[in-house]
This record gives sequence, structure tokens and C-alpha cells, in this order.
Amino acid sequence: MATTLGIPGPVPDEEGAGSPPPRPRARPPRRRQLGWIIPLFIVMLAFVVYSVPPYLTFDPAQSRVEVSDSPPFFYPLLVAHIIFGTVALLAGCFQVWPWFRRSYPKVHRWMGRAYFFGGVFPAGITVLGVAPFGHTGLGGNAGNTMLGVMWLITGFAGWRMARQRRFPEHRRWMIRSFALTTSIVVSRLWAVVLLTVQLPRVDTAYGGDEQAMIMAIGAAGVWLSWVVNLVIAEWWLEYTDHTGKPKSRRRPR
Repeated sequence: MATTLGIPGPVPDEEGAGSPPPRPRARPPRRRQLGWIIPLFIVMLAFVVYSVPPYLTFDPAQSRVEVSDSPPFFYPLLVAHIIFGTVALLAGCFQVWPWFRRSYPKVHRWMGRAYFFGGVFPAGITVLGVAPFGHTGLGGNAGNTMLGVMWLITGFAGWRMARQRRFPEHRRWMIRSFALTTSIVVSRLWAVVLLTVQLPRVDTAYGGDEQAMIMAIGAAGVWLSWVVNLVIAEWWLEYTDHTGKPKSRRRPR
């Protein structure tokens, strides 16, 4: 129709293709790619800067966790757990960054090894030696112990899937693992929320015993920090595809 009206149509090339070449697929704007990763790095770095330095002195008196009346191995294992956990926390931020993963696949693989072998695995082992002797009561100690077990399971499963080159499953397990890794940060937020809710009830529910209230808040915060994180991770995996985009809900005809 275009040629009959005197308007030149597409000129066939040597192979006879009359249509223009397909346009390359546009990538998401860089601003969109950085929309959530920058706040994640800021929060994690702020937590590390505030929480870790006292333990680098190796002085039990500087500990932010109660260490009195603990076994002799408690504080050394606690320091090791915090150092290895910091490696997992910071390396994990890079591992869940899609742009970094696509742009630097070799670095991603090496950082993944650092995340598991220099972070999750030793931090999970040491927390199993610390958690039963914590000062958050039976409920909190049980919650931290289960967190350590689940952390090791999800991290090992993610590493094993990568070794078998089953990358979709690898991604799913590592998202679960990182959800558990960030539970230490989220637990501080839960503590603030729970304290706000329970403080007006200190005289009625706890008989004026503030220490009992703090123990209860600590135990509840431990469980909420990693259980809720896992629930959110499972929801994310259920409703997104392997690229992190929402799954299509259209039913096949």
C-alpha cells in the first residue's frame, strides 16, 4: 500500500528481509535498579558501624550482650559469631543485587563462597554454641538455636544448588538464607515495637517487674525476627518469577 501511494517502503536486504531489525531490549533505568539496594546498604552499614566495634576490642566489659555468669567459651564464640555474621551481612547485600550479579558474575561466585564459608557456615556453628547459654530466657534461647539451625540448612542448600548448577533453586534458597541473615537487624525493630506495646502494661501484665517485661520482649523479638522474615521471603518467591518480577496470573486457555 505504501508503494502504490508513492511512499517508498522498506528496502529488502540481500537476504530478502523487508522489515527493520528488531530493537534491542531496553534495560530498566539505573535509578530503578538502585531504588531498594541503596537503602539496604545504608541500613546494614549503619547497623554494623553501631554494633560491631565494641566486640573488636575483645573486652567482655564492652559487650552489648550480657556475658556475666556465662561459660568461659561464651564470649569468644560470641565475638566469632559477630565477625562471621558481619561478613554474611555485607556480602549478602551484594549477592541479592541483580545488577551486580549480572554485571560481575565471577565476583558474584567468589563473594557467594565468602558469604557461605566465611559468613553463614562459621556464624551458624558458633551461634549454636552461644544460643543455649544466652540471657533471653528459655524462649529466646530456643528461638536463637532454631535460627542457627535454619540458617545452616538454607545456606548449605543454596551452596549445593549452585554446585549442581540448579540456579533457579539456588536463588530461592539464597533468598531464604539472606532473610535469616538480616533477622539480627530486624530484631532491633521488633524490640522497639514490642516495647511500645508492652510498656503501658508493665504494672498489670508483669506486676511492675521491668526485667520480666524485657525478657519477654527479647524472647518474642527473637522468634518474630526470623519467622516473619521467612514468611515474607516465601511470599516473595511465590508471587515473583526467577527475575524478581511479578508472575503472570493468566490461566492458559
